[in-house]
Amino acid sequence: MRNVLFASLMLLVSCGQQNSSENPEAKKQFVSVDGIDSSIKPGDNFFMHVNGLWYDSALIADDQSGVGSYSFLNIPQKQLLENILEEVSATENPAGSIEQKVGDFYASGMDIAAIDQRGFEPIKPILAEIEATNDLNSLMSFITDEIKSNNQSLISLGISPDAENSSINIAHFSQTGLGLPDRDYYFKTDSSTLAIQKAYVDYLSTLFQLTGSDKSEAKSSAEKIYSIEKKLAESHKTRIERRVVKENYHKMAVAELNQKQPNIGWPSMLDQLGLDADSVDVRQPAYYESLNKMLKSVPLSDWKIYVKAHTLASYAEVLSKPFEDASFAYEKVISGQSTQLTRPQQMVQKVDRQLGYALGQLYVKQYFNEDAKKRVLDLVNNLQKAFENRINQLDWMSDSTKTQAKEKLYAITKKIGYPDEWREYDVTIDRNKYFENVLALRQDQSRYELDKFGKAPNKLEWGTTPSTVTAYYNPSLNEIVFPAGILQYPYFDLYADDAINYGGIGMVIGHELTHAFDDQGAQYDKDGNVKNWWTDADYEKFKGKTQQLIERYDTFTVLDSVHVKGAMTIGENTADNGGIYIAYDAFKMTEQGQDTTRIDGFTPDQRFCLSIARIWRVKTRDEFMRTYVNTNSHSPAVWRVNGPLMNFDPFYASFAIQPGDKNYKSAEERIRIW
Repeated sequence: MRNVLFASLMLLVSCGQQNSSENPEAKKQFVSVDGIDSSIKPGDNFFMHVNGLWYDSALIADDQSGVGSYSFLNIPQKQLLENILEEVSATENPAGSIEQKVGDFYASGMDIAAIDQRGFEPIKPILAEIEATNDLNSLMSFITDEIKSNNQSLISLGISPDAENSSINIAHFSQTGLGLPDRDYYFKTDSSTLAIQKAYVDYLSTLFQLTGSDKSEAKSSAEKIYSIEKKLAESHKTRIERRVVKENYHKMAVAELNQKQPNIGWPSMLDQLGLDADSVDVRQPAYYESLNKMLKSVPLSDWKIYVKAHTLASYAEVLSKPFEDASFAYEKVISGQSTQLTRPQQMVQKVDRQLGYALGQLYVKQYFNEDAKKRVLDLVNNLQKAFENRINQLDWMSDSTKTQAKEKLYAITKKIGYPDEWREYDVTIDRNKYFENVLALRQDQSRYELDKFGKAPNKLEWGTTPSTVTAYYNPSLNEIVFPAGILQYPYFDLYADDAINYGGIGMVIGHELTHAFDDQGAQYDKDGNVKNWWTDADYEKFKGKTQQLIERYDTFTVLDSVHVKGAMTIGENTADNGGIYIAYDAFKMTEQGQDTTRIDGFTPDQRFCLSIARIWRVKTRDEFMRTYVNTNSHSPAVWRVNGPLMNFDPFYASFAIQPGDKNYKSAEERIRIW
């Protein structure tokens, strides 16, 4: 991203994590007053009140779908990673070292002349294997072999804790098989979706033309694939239906599965993968029932075309430029991004995706301040205490359920900054063989996952790389994770006052803690098992309160007539609404939280709210937002600010929100769960 805004974002990163720590005496204005639009009343739209001037002037780079905080803070993060990769790739490093692996992998992907010269030659042996399949058994054997290369088309396999016995990892099979972003995209007829459907079919057609088919044959093949996928999509559960954990857990005997679905060949598939399992979890059985029927009803020749297309799509981004361009032509219709990332930035993403924990070690060493880890742990501990107090004060929950809730709260594992045990990659990286490196890393990832089967979960493992700006709660392990990437401004700064940090990373911590008690997290006990630890009456009250949030968020408009999907986003909305209160209560436990001193002209409570609006300062392209609303479990940034604040009493007092303000809700209308 090459513009002034990028430079300013980079400045925020360096100021937030490095410059201020090197010079604690340096004064810094943490309230971003330059973005405040005083013409917009706080009670009408607090997101735009705080961010309006920034929003109106912010430019989205041609190679991006958005700009700002949250996930888009990963843009300047990737520049830091590029700096690391440029340095290590230009140096001769000891063979097998993390520097050698990430540096040589990056260098191999930067040799675009060699990559372009090879065309699609690297995958010709794979395509030949597909052509050689002459019956259903050999086709399924190929599909299974591709799982070993972490390339999953018709079968989606994951190894993770058993939902009813979290002390052991089992095999989980999920619905899959589609190329569009979601099953609903196959059935909608609005102009935006039709454009995406057309772009996808054109993409498939282009892939076939690039591998030797004429235009007519390629188009016919693409239409066959789309028809197969649409039929598979009919069996898919919706994203909302997948939120009910128990209805997406079906542990079944392999012998029974094989009897009901003989065309899939369950025993052979598991044996080929080295999984000695007498039972597996089939999360969405309807998909595999439909697949079993279609494997017979759809001609083998059509299945070979389908598998060929998904293989090409899986490897398109690591082949020559025409394949990359075809992939991007489809992607830009979904994201609105008009130009591709620079080659170095593309490779940053690929290194982070395939060698992320090796690269993460270098990132932490160069950019992470260890003091941040200690400070954030203090915040987490304070928020746990605040959450306990809120549980104790709930008027809708019985004492027996409160006891269970508090036990779960204090059983949560806290992971901050980076893993205590680093993931290793058992691969040899050749500086001159990009495709082979990609394949070796995919195979290593598959081995890594398959090796978990039948073992106790590794509680030291992380699900995201340390440099990523994100945070998450994992219900199966009852853990919260805050990577080094998010421990920077505007979320956190060692030298910011408590209002800024509690309204920033504190809000994120409160959000993740609340996930342990959202519509999905509430279905797991303190040990990560799907188990009802509620009284029936309490759970009905809880569902009633979440229903209120669903109905409220359904009314929020995003684009034109496009609304937030309250039922799909209920988990994140519950976490946002709980997180803001928990963070505020923890803030009020601090000395600064109990003070009334103004900083930058704002009271502590005002600064707390301003910080919340600042951490979700995001601007996106409309195309990206349309896809986001249909596929993402989070509400758009504007409603991650305005939605929770509608229900937040201190906001009303701090900014004198009055009846008549557009987002005003009476005390009776304010929704509180936790």
